[in-house]
Parts: sequence; structure tokens; C-alpha cells
Amino acid sequence: MEQKANDKYAEPKEYDLKRFPMTIDKQRVALVVVDPQNDFLSPNGIMWGVLKETIQKNNTIENIEMLFKTAKEVNMPVFVSPHHYYPTDDFHFGSPGEHFMHDSGMFARKGPYTMEGFEGSGADFVERYKPYIFDGKTVIASPHKVFGPETNDLVFQLRKRKIDQVILAGMAANLCIDSHMRELVEQGFEVTVIKDATAGPTIPEGDGYLAALVNYRIIANDLWTTKEAVEKMKKA
Repeated sequence: MEQKANDKYAEPKEYDLKRFPMTIDKQRVALVVVDPQNDFLSPNGIMWGVLKETIQKNNTIENIEMLFKTAKEVNMPVFVSPHHYYPTDDFHFGSPGEHFMHDSGMFARKGPYTMEGFEGSGADFVERYKPYIFDGKTVIASPHKVFGPETNDLVFQLRKRKIDQVILAGMAANLCIDSHMRELVEQGFEVTVIKDATAGPTIPEGDGYLAALVNYRIIANDLWTTKEAVEKMKKA
């Protein structure tokens, strides 16, 4: 991600908090990609209008694919944490973000036991990612229902493979990536977020991507660009 002198998303020249870089251990590391789905990353997706600015700035779509590609090349385990809503997920209460997702039909599917209407829908995976996701090796976790992995089996799937380092990418920066980062850190994982393999909404409530970066710098064990991640993955 190109950073100019006046780029509000650029890393600070100096950090107030000491950094503790993550060193990849190929025996216990995995790439985790959250919500690589059309409603976030397709021009026809429900969230595209408020996400496209940072998606295009970060080259997010291409960077996520580069992480998938590199992980497969170096035989690094890959996990996907998707977001799916079924008709029975008619919650009685929720946050503004939850209500928006439900009311707008984001990630909507006919049900957990049917693929009717899934292909090409907002809930479907971005087409260019499918060869990596459907290669018979990628672990697709059960759907998370709000923002974090507390409602799916991602942590279980990682633990059963003795993985405790996570390279984290996907959508959206201040929502599901922030929430996944926080829960994985709380669960004892070492987490590095790939800052340009995500994006956040620009809305009247604020700049979601900038808000996420502040949290990443304080909470994540490390913060890399896709270029840095690819170099480290290949050297590990």
C-alpha cells in the first residue's frame, strides 16, 4: 500500500508503545481470512458503496488473493471465517450494525442445509478466491453471526491443529477483523493483522478504517502490509 507524506492511514513515525514483532513459526501458524464475500468485496455487494474508497486505496481485493496464493505456495494452513444469515436468524434485539445487516439482507442464505440461491449471491465467496477456498484443504469454519468468532468454531478448528499464531486478513476492518483480532488475542493467540488486506467503511459515524488501525496498533501483536507478509511467509 503506497503511503504518502500526508496519508492519514500511514504508520506513525514513532510509536509511544514498544512493538513486539511476531516471528512466523511454520509449525504453528495459519492464515485466517474473514468474510471474503461478495457483499463486502464486489461492486454489486450491499456494503460496496461505503467500503470502496479504502478497498481501492488498499488494493484489498488483490492483496487478499495474494495472501491466499502465497499461503498455498508455502503450504501454510488456511482458514476462512464466513458470515451467513439464515431466515431463522431473526434476532429480537441488536446493535445498529446488526440491524442493518439483517434488514439489508447481507450474507443472506435460504438456510443452513441448502445451497439454493447461494451461487453468485452476496453471501457467496468472491469468485477469484474460490480456487483457494475450495481446494479441499482450506478449513471453512461455521458462520459467525455478529462480528467475532465467539459464535463459530474457528478457535476450535485452530486449537485442534495446534495453531497459536494467526495472520489475519479480510473484511471489514473495524467490525469483523477488529472483533476477530480481539477474541483471538483473548484466547491466547499471537495475531498479526495485514493492514492493506482489509478495508473499512466511510460513513457519517466516522472513518471505520482509521478507527481500526488505531486498535490494531495497540492490540495486535504485529501489523504488516501484504508485501511484508508475503516476504515473511516465503522466508519462514
